[in-house]
Amino acid sequence: MFGERLAAAAVLGASVVIGVAYFFWSSASSSEKEAQKQPGGEALSAAVKQEEASEKQKVAAVVQTEAANKDGEEEEEEEAVIQSEARKEEKEEEEEEEEEALVVQNEALVVQNEALVVQNEALVVQNEALVVQNEALVVQNEALVVQNEVLKEEEESPDLHPEAETSEPRPVESDSEGSQVLVLGLDGAGKTSLLHCLSTGILDQDMKPTEGFNAVSINRDGLHIEFLEIGGKEELRQYWQRYLSKALLLVFVVDASDPQRFTVARKHLEVLLTSRPRLPLMVLANKQDIPSALSITDVHDDLSLSEVGERQLFLIGTYMKKGEVELSSGVQDARDLIIQIACGSK
Repeated sequence: MFGERLAAAAVLGASVVIGVAYFFWSSASSSEKEAQKQPGGEALSAAVKQEEASEKQKVAAVVQTEAANKDGEEEEEEEAVIQSEARKEEKEEEEEEEEEALVVQNEALVVQNEALVVQNEALVVQNEALVVQNEALVVQNEALVVQNEVLKEEEESPDLHPEAETSEPRPVESDSEGSQVLVLGLDGAGKTSLLHCLSTGILDQDMKPTEGFNAVSINRDGLHIEFLEIGGKEELRQYWQRYLSKALLLVFVVDASDPQRFTVARKHLEVLLTSRPRLPLMVLANKQDIPSALSITDVHDDLSLSEVGERQLFLIGTYMKKGEVELSSGVQDARDLIIQIACGSK
């Protein structure tokens, strides 16, 4: 567009110059003709011609000057256009470079953010590991406390002679009747809630699992019965066998709604029964109020109770519910049988 305007201006300037030259030429021709008509016209005609030649030279000089000026202006304008386009291209390149730099910077921030996320996840995992480690230390400390209590009781009780720990249990030499009802079973079976119901007649609060030992005494109609519960966690099961010598009855509680643990429960029960071949056994299939709980028959088969040997065996389905005024029939039957066995041992 700019080049077209420049060309049009050049054409217009050339037309003006040509017009001026034509004007001078016409004037000179007229003057020459007039001079030739007058006397001495030839000399005058020569002067006129010389003057015309001078004017033509002037016009030529003017035209040449105008052309040079126009050429200079055109070159300047072209140079200005080139410089403007160069500056425009340079600016565009700078803008592109800035945009690319911003993109690279943004990508770097994204990578940095991802690295921070990974670092945070690693810290979370590390914190969880520390929590697990702390819980393990707490359990270990509790086991040490229980072990210390057991050792202290052994020192104070000369009639209790714990056997050395071996891979195979050794039977207790004496099978005389003891004085305690020993309540055992895996953790979560409901032993603590059962003892609370037997001693108070109601489950009026949520019971926390026994972490060590739980001793309960019941007095009824002049009869004094001592119950000893030992926690069912794995680190406490090693102490079960040590208290069989003082037991007049073994009450073994299982969670009938969790048959996946019956294999472990049966293994420990077999070890206990081997130590006391004639010790009366009462198995309580607890949590019968849960729909998925196994029946008495299934519990009998899964625990292989037909192989317990020649001993008194009682299998009772029980459950305890918080706030119920009366004990379930199973808990009542278990209580009455325990009292009956305790009375028979006196």
